[in-house]
Amino acid sequence: MLKLLPLVLMLGYGLVMWHLSAIRTRAELRRNSVPLEEPALAPVLDRLARAAGVARIPVRLYRIPAVNGLAAPDGRIFLTEGFVARLRDGSVTPEEMGSVIAHELGHVALGHARRRMIDFSGQNAARALLVPLLGRLLPGLGTLVADTLVRLVAARLSRGDEYEADRYATALMLKAGLGAEPQISLFRKLDALTGARHSAPAWLLSHPATDDRIAAIRARVARWQDG
Repeated sequence: MLKLLPLVLMLGYGLVMWHLSAIRTRAELRRNSVPLEEPALAPVLDRLARAAGVARIPVRLYRIPAVNGLAAPDGRIFLTEGFVARLRDGSVTPEEMGSVIAHELGHVALGHARRRMIDFSGQNAARALLVPLLGRLLPGLGTLVADTLVRLVAARLSRGDEYEADRYATALMLKAGLGAEPQISLFRKLDALTGARHSAPAWLLSHPATDDRIAAIRARVARWQDG
């Protein structure tokens, strides 16, 4: 039993750290966000709500200049001020923004926040086991190798979540009569909008490559239409 104590402690540490991070995130979002009132987006939100079978989809404006959408651990949906500015200047259409909201709804509906909590705890435990083991096998490199392996697993799991949320968004957009094209066209714009520069290898990135996501959407729509 004592041999398992370090593993149990690391799992507990991971859970505590995840909850502390979630509390800090909620506090930050509460301080720096307001309900989003965007007339151009209202018809799209109404169609998404009807497709999702809910009365309305509340979205909040997160007052930071970055271009992003996010689902908080408590299930709320946020669009950043920088992203909404791109809607207002015509760089992004309401339907494209709707696809972002549908994607974030996917993260909520599929329980990805809770899954990330479990994954984070497991990654801490795995690192605690790997560091001493690899430290003996690879003196001086054990910690680096352990960290890299944990990052690889974390990135792969994150990419899996993104594909799942994409799938949910595609289904919801189709059901709402908005189609999959806004989702695809938004992805084509995303790197330019966010200023993203992917210098790391694809297998270390938390999000799939844009071309891969578009290909997956097209293949999915074709499969659904044939079915």
